[in-house]
Amino acid sequence: MKKHITSLVALMLFSAAAFAQKYEFRIITTVESIVPNGLGRSRMTSSNETRDYKEFTTSRSEEDNSRNASDRADIRVKAFDETKLLNFYNLGGIRFQNIVANDAVVTSKLNAMSEDGWELAFVNSAVESDAGKDDGVGIFITRYVFRRAKK
Repeated sequence: MKKHITSLVALMLFSAAAFAQKYEFRIITTVESIVPNGLGRSRMTSSNETRDYKEFTTSRSEEDNSRNASDRADIRVKAFDETKLLNFYNLGGIRFQNIVANDAVVTSKLNAMSEDGWELAFVNSAVESDAGKDDGVGIFITRYVFRRAKK
């Protein structure tokens, strides 16, 4: 009986340690142009630098409204990967071949991230366009959030 209790306690401790495991995250963003005539720019980006959000956060209260965060220029990341993608439209209109080509490039990146030990945790996408009369601008943006256990 004592052996079973010891095994149960060990299993509980192992489960708690696994549950409390910390992750590091990485975001890959695709921006695909929905500007007609192929005039837009489409890219997949990923940062090669990290930032600590605390350096750019200002805590405020009613008593103290002073600014203590770093300058906005300090937030800029200059080391990043930028992969060209094709625009959704060309002179002939929507170009499905371009969409499939972009899918192949993005899939390649997702597979490479997986091979490096990253797990796709979340995907978030949105479209920006005013959709008004003669609307000719907009983007389709997708963020791929990856995680892996901290080393």
